[in-house]
Amino acid sequence: MKIGILKTDAVREEWVDDFGEYPDMFASLLGSRDSDLEFVTFDVRMGEYPEDIDNCDAYLMTGSRHSVYDDLPWIEPLKSFVRDLDQRRKKLVGICFGHQLIAQALGGRTEKAAAGWGVGIHHHRFSRRASWFDEGDLEFPILVTHQDQVTENAKGAEVLASSDFCPNAVCQIGDHILTMQGHPEFVNDYSRAIMEFRREIISEPVYHSGVASLSEQPATDRMAHWILRFLKD
Repeated sequence: MKIGILKTDAVREEWVDDFGEYPDMFASLLGSRDSDLEFVTFDVRMGEYPEDIDNCDAYLMTGSRHSVYDDLPWIEPLKSFVRDLDQRRKKLVGICFGHQLIAQALGGRTEKAAAGWGVGIHHHRFSRRASWFDEGDLEFPILVTHQDQVTENAKGAEVLASSDFCPNAVCQIGDHILTMQGHPEFVNDYSRAIMEFRREIISEPVYHSGVASLSEQPATDRMAHWILRFLKD
């Protein structure tokens, strides 16, 4: 299976040696668990897209420091590409910014949440078991870093998992689009680095709570297998 990674941001230069770029994180998350996967990156900020939508079997959209409602020249073409993928029923996974942009492109809305910043480990809980889900606990820990949230879901979207902080945490559209507000590709040290960098922005109480939450590990292996099962289902 060939997965096209829609890259919507770059890792800060001083962090790349330790953590890699965002496509590297996803290649590690998924490729380390399925050696048959092939990855190709499209930096959509630079206008990079496949010559033919069928050049890839599935697509994955990364997170970003930007907001989906920012007036940036690459946002609208990306929304248009998402609508094309939806019409063709191509498999698509959206993470954080990707989760929000897919909702925005398909009739939903993303806004700054009244709840403020979410950072560190959060717990999201499934309301039902999707076909790609496992037999484990319905609640799972995941690393998050966001203040924007999907406040109105895309047309036809089903909310699969939520929390008090994030009502629309995991959503699915048909059998071809899966989106997650959290970051299954992150590791705790990268989450810590982001919190340190944004400490003044996110506020001291949120920073300290977020750092303390890193005593727990995210459910990385479970999340990777959910995504793989979804893509191959």
